[in-house]
Amino acid sequence: MARVVNIHPDSPQQRLLVQAAGFIRDGGIVALPTDSCYALGCRLGDKEAMDRVRLIRQMDERHHLTLMVRDLSEIAHFARVDNAQYRLLKATTPGSYTFILEGTKELPRRVLHPKRKTIGLRVPNHPVALGLLAELNEPLLTTTLQLPGDDEPLTEGWEIQDRLDDQIELILDAGHCGTEPTTIIDLTGSTPELIRAGRGSLAPFGLD
Repeated sequence: MARVVNIHPDSPQQRLLVQAAGFIRDGGIVALPTDSCYALGCRLGDKEAMDRVRLIRQMDERHHLTLMVRDLSEIAHFARVDNAQYRLLKATTPGSYTFILEGTKELPRRVLHPKRKTIGLRVPNHPVALGLLAELNEPLLTTTLQLPGDDEPLTEGWEIQDRLDDQIELILDAGHCGTEPTTIIDLTGSTPELIRAGRGSLAPFGLD
């Protein structure tokens, strides 16, 4: 049974962040709010938890998972970033974007796209997500909390519990945070490529 924790969306209680980090370190999956919509998250190095996330979402290994990090410097640690990419990232993080980038050797092969060796990366702009990342002191492996067959992500704590009570360990309920997922931009080519239009503006990439 998932534990539901009511957490303040703007000033998350530190003791609750500490508890949530403990759940994750112990192999748990957490539902957490972001600046776009709720996400499922687990430890980067936890293969069993990652496999459970993929099972919940019914995703195969070709579907990118997203590494949620605290800031731009962490993106550069886990992905190969040239000067042009860095300028774009600096202008748009934190925010409601997921960037497809080539992963570095710091990442386990199992989290990379099997052929392209890429991964999604994002810096959220939400106090709960950023607070949890700071307390955990490492990135989260995440995916949008949109279940198979649904048209939109889940956005209410009670609804997440109703649908996933026996499949995840913790729900950080900060109230409604939206149903529009991130904008996904592939930065691996010579020019930015739009993969999915979402909450983030396309203007910084000349794609609007």
